[in-house]
Amino acid sequence: MTIRVAAADLDLGGFLRAGDRVVFGQACGEPTTLVEALIAQGAGIGGLGAFIATSFSGLFTPETASAFRLSSMGAIGALRAMTREQALDVIPVHVSQVGPLIATGVIGCEVAMIQVSPADAQGNHSCGLISDYVRAAVNRARVVIAEVNEQVPYVPGETIPASAIDVAVTVSRAPVEVAPAKIGETDEAIARHCAAYIGDGSVIQTGVGAVPDAILRLLHDRKDLGVHSGMLGDGLVDLAEAGVLTNARKEIDAGISINGALIGTRRLYDWAANNPAIRMTPTSYTHDAAVLGRLSRLVTINSALEVDLTGQVNAEQSGAAYLGGTGGQVDFVRAGARSPGGASLMVLASTAKGGTISKIVPALSGPVTTARSEVDVVVTEYGAAELKGRSLAERARRLVAVAHPDFRAELDRAAHAIAKRGF
Repeated sequence: MTIRVAAADLDLGGFLRAGDRVVFGQACGEPTTLVEALIAQGAGIGGLGAFIATSFSGLFTPETASAFRLSSMGAIGALRAMTREQALDVIPVHVSQVGPLIATGVIGCEVAMIQVSPADAQGNHSCGLISDYVRAAVNRARVVIAEVNEQVPYVPGETIPASAIDVAVTVSRAPVEVAPAKIGETDEAIARHCAAYIGDGSVIQTGVGAVPDAILRLLHDRKDLGVHSGMLGDGLVDLAEAGVLTNARKEIDAGISINGALIGTRRLYDWAANNPAIRMTPTSYTHDAAVLGRLSRLVTINSALEVDLTGQVNAEQSGAAYLGGTGGQVDFVRAGARSPGGASLMVLASTAKGGTISKIVPALSGPVTTARSEVDVVVTEYGAAELKGRSLAERARRLVAVAHPDFRAELDRAAHAIAKRGF
């Protein structure tokens, strides 16, 4: 039986035990009222651990999270500051594996803290803005505490029955929003090269940020575009309103945009509310190889911190700074590269730190997030380097061509050494 508690009266000590591990809903589905309660009361319970995949709320700081040990799959959003202060335990894991690891107890989950919409007439709460690993956490947890937020839209797809909720905390507060990034000249140049790979009937997977938004702006003359993605931002609404997002040519889920996370503003949330043209699904569907393998013309767009001359991708760490995460990149890179008529685009600006550092490098400064054997096309503002099926020497030559001109001479020397060896 569900216990209903006002936010002001929530005493977590009545539900949590010392040493419990908490899993939070993430991104714009972060249950901010519950996070604030754990920050305020966690020290009195003791020994707590918590996991959240990404966070944009700004609630987690080394000071606020001192009552529990926080872990994540990366330094995404506001969590980057936590890594700088060595206050975040990073778990290198594909987002598609977070749910299974929760289900098996590898990522501990005695308590699930989630955000949901008000229930429908059948007593089912929409997961609202995030559906990826929420159900896995609910199924595993001893205690499910749900922030039932009147301002969270009921989005078709994954639901949580009221009977699965042990403690319901009703609130009315604006969910976390992520404003569209400012698009610069470099972003626009990258977008132009990417748009050339996206034709009529293409199915798009992308993230959020300046480059994805810039790409979507260039697609308003296309016909019958589709979406199957792990996350989507406000640019989705622009495509829908332009009449080009129909999902009509998809082999599966015709007429429906498939997504796992809505990361944007109220405009996006209002568009998704009760909209039959979108369905929120867990990662067991958005990232599943068998599901993705049924889609032709799938174009996947992912980002990198740096790419070496053989095509290895680092999307996590720059030297001693942890800046990103594994995310869903590998699942989608593989799917796009293998999709008939599709492509996998790995995008990055050619330089960083005001043009002083090349992001096309002889050797990575951090871990290999995506293996060179998986990489298809690398795109910078200087062009697109098609790597799939090419020799290491040819890959190096093509990557030098899309590097910033200021660094090509140095990279040419490293490429020559690869060509001389043959590997």
